[in-house]
Amino acid sequence: MSGTQILIVDDERIMRDSLAGWLIRDGHAVETAVSGEEALEIIKKKRFDILLVDIRMEGISGLEVLRQVTESDPDVAVIMITAYGSISTAIEAMKNGARDYLLKPFDPEELGVLIEKIVDEQARSRETLFLKEAYEERTRFESMIGQSRSMQSVFDFIRDIAPSEATILITGETGTGKGLAAKAIHSQSPRCDGPFVVVNCGAIPEHLMESELFGHQKGAFTDAKETKKGRLELAHGGTLFLDEIGEIGMRMQIDLLRVLEDRVFYRVGGTQPIEADFRVITATNRDLEEAIAKEAFREDLFYRLNVISFAMPPLRERKEDIPLLVEHFLHRFSRETNRPVDGISREALDEMMLYDWPGNVRELQNAVERAVVVGKKRKIQPEDLPFCLAPAGLPTGSALKDVEKAHIARVLNENQWNVARTARILEIDRSTLYTKIRKYNLEPPE
Repeated sequence: MSGTQILIVDDERIMRDSLAGWLIRDGHAVETAVSGEEALEIIKKKRFDILLVDIRMEGISGLEVLRQVTESDPDVAVIMITAYGSISTAIEAMKNGARDYLLKPFDPEELGVLIEKIVDEQARSRETLFLKEAYEERTRFESMIGQSRSMQSVFDFIRDIAPSEATILITGETGTGKGLAAKAIHSQSPRCDGPFVVVNCGAIPEHLMESELFGHQKGAFTDAKETKKGRLELAHGGTLFLDEIGEIGMRMQIDLLRVLEDRVFYRVGGTQPIEADFRVITATNRDLEEAIAKEAFREDLFYRLNVISFAMPPLRERKEDIPLLVEHFLHRFSRETNRPVDGISREALDEMMLYDWPGNVRELQNAVERAVVVGKKRKIQPEDLPFCLAPAGLPTGSALKDVEKAHIARVLNENQWNVARTARILEIDRSTLYTKIRKYNLEPPE
């Protein structure tokens, strides 16, 4: 408790000296002020954990000190001191944020017990905040969320590769968060203050791709009524993210390869070379090596793009992240739609854990948004979900014990029969899980 900083504010010298003496003997660091004015000046220069403030003082009253202190620092604990025993004054002080109040004269032991209680509460509050921040730091990286081992590996890998200038290829199924990973790399890189320019190669018609990427000069073609900068030029000093790179045509692949090799490009119809000062990150849900074999993608471009590559794991392989993602999307869509949804029922979450999520995180996001909009209760129910979530191999209407058995077996197998991790995902203790393993005669696969 030696680190506890306490300020005594009282215009009676005997009271100030007595309080300071008691608290210093208990090991606290104590300062005093003779008025509300002096107290507020001291507080501007130094933060205190606890304030002992006399309600009745000349000039600025104790209630005004309380009001100003709690506005500037809601975490400070203010104990009001009064010799008048006025219930109305005490109630007003408590409404304005006072932690407690003491009536003069009071027993030093009474004060000591109250101070010790406040110190313990503040310590627990700081510990809770520290654990929460540490947890969020571990499970949230830029805009990505995940506590699974696979996502933690992605976070670590991004931290390692972001400082470089190397070209990066991100692979993975649709909806796994390849765009978020690209944005995280940019945000962690030396180019983070520069632009992050996204090109969805699958959304731009092939005949417009050249103008979109390289820009054009006025009069370069019929509709070129003015000079236009392309995405490559807009990305100067930052990062160019080419999403769904496997969708671009062969001619554009040649042009893009030339830019990567020469680090210069020309606007359509232009003759002035433009420096290609940007980092390139690409992403695809296609198997580019298979596309190369089918002569749909250039091998030399693939090797230019594939300097560093990594895959975003599908949601079905990191189901322990589902509760975390659901909580995140619940808060987001509840706030955006102004609907009072504050949780998800255990039954609904169980069904979400059983589902394979072919659309990955994007599908989960859409499912939660729909549930928030159509749900009638404060917690999402199974009937709010937009899909049938019967476990694979079980017909609709299976007995509850069959569903539970299949669910437990599935989670155990997904976690290589790590009982501790499985119990955490199922939100039961290990002894309960062992009981259910025996009950259903479950065994690890050979």
